[in-house]
Amino acid sequence: MTDRIQNTANSYIGGAKQTVGETLGYSDLAANGAHQKTQADAAQKAADAKTHAEGVGHKVQGEVQKNVGSLTGNNDMEARGHVNEVRGDLERKV
Repeated sequence: MTDRIQNTANSYIGGAKQTVGETLGYSDLAANGAHQKTQADAAQKAADAKTHAEGVGHKVQGEVQKNVGSLTGNNDMEARGHVNEVRGDLERKV
């Protein structure tokens, strides 16, 4: 979660630098801000993609656990399967 906060902060700070630089005519500050914002936005997209992929993995793991638990009568495994399935759904929505 701290990466998400850091990426968001860097994006806003970079955008602010860009705006101030453009407004006051400081091209170096504007370029630096644009670069900072672009890097933060790219890092956030990469983090989102990683979380989504992990969510897919948890969803599949949960489905397998749920089905194996159901077939073998292992209620604990079936319950863990439900939990992992929900966890995967939540991670994919981030």
